[in-house]
Amino acid sequence: MKAKKDIAQDEADNAAPDTDAPPDARLSSKKYERELARLHVELVKLQQWVVHTGAKICVLFEGRDGAGKGGTIKALTERVSPRIFRVVALPSPTEREKTQMYLQRYLPHLPAAGEIVIFDRSWYNRAGVERVMGFCTESQAKVFLKAVPLVERAIVDSGVILLKYWLEVSEAEQTRRLRARIHDERKIWKLSKLDLDSYSHWYDYSRARDDMFEQTDTGFAPWFVADSNDKKRVRLNIISHFLQSIPYKAPPRAKITLPKRQKRQGYREPTREVRNVPRLF
Repeated sequence: MKAKKDIAQDEADNAAPDTDAPPDARLSSKKYERELARLHVELVKLQQWVVHTGAKICVLFEGRDGAGKGGTIKALTERVSPRIFRVVALPSPTEREKTQMYLQRYLPHLPAAGEIVIFDRSWYNRAGVERVMGFCTESQAKVFLKAVPLVERAIVDSGVILLKYWLEVSEAEQTRRLRARIHDERKIWKLSKLDLDSYSHWYDYSRARDDMFEQTDTGFAPWFVADSNDKKRVRLNIISHFLQSIPYKAPPRAKITLPKRQKRQGYREPTREVRNVPRLF
């Protein structure tokens, strides 16, 4: 049984605003929705431009557990085509994949012409969770960090626009979000054993992040860091930066009018009974 003090603390964590900002600096839901709707219009224009020009765009999202990667990706993709904006979130490697060159299983997911690929965690797993939690050796991590700029140079030279985002969350906000997952049945699936094991390694992750930036923040594929303590702001900031980083223009669009429907020509709705979904609401 939990003590009353612990229960009260959990309730306070769940009720707390999703930001460390002072009250007068918080973004209202109304303004957030208005700005997001405007950005969604621009994302549709970008999508049309990508298809029209055959552009190739690859976006990486990295950050600690609870940093807000999933919500940002959802905000980025909720109004566009999943066939153009493809989200890649690879599971743990198979036994066969463990014997491959590390980057090999990621390369087939890179974009072809007319595609935008978004990695929800990427090959940088090796520089983060694998290194911190001992899923690879320190030697393997160092080999990866030395090799990855060469691979990213080849990706960029092939015509891919490569953007790398790191979402930075504070210790206090990460704790609040992970606690909220424990008590919210809608979010419990987001909390894995690995998340719990990783939670205690805050400074190991900080060291791994710092080394990753040092080795892989290049002129042709730089890291962009976004403060994610306020989920609404980080979503708007990243989407805005994403759009500003690509020289897109809305392609010409013909005026659309709905054609006339065909005539009934004797058609009648069938009289047989159908299994309707119950009207419960």
